Amino acid sequence: MAEIFEMPQASPTMEVGTLLAWRKQEGEELAPQDVIAEVETDKAAMEIEVFDRGWLLKVLV
Repeated sequence: MAEIFEMPQASPTMEVGTLLAWRKQEGEELAPQDVIAEVETDKAAMEIEVFDRGWLLKVLV
């Protein structure tokens, strides 16, 4: 079953985030703790990790 993954809110005051880079490509297998993207907020740059095993089916920006 496919799930939609949305960029998480990094802090209670976060309103905007900028996608800096995708670390995984469409079709790649994902494992827990894999970094799929880098984002930048008004306070810091951070890596986004996945928590479940699966595949990156489609990137929608």
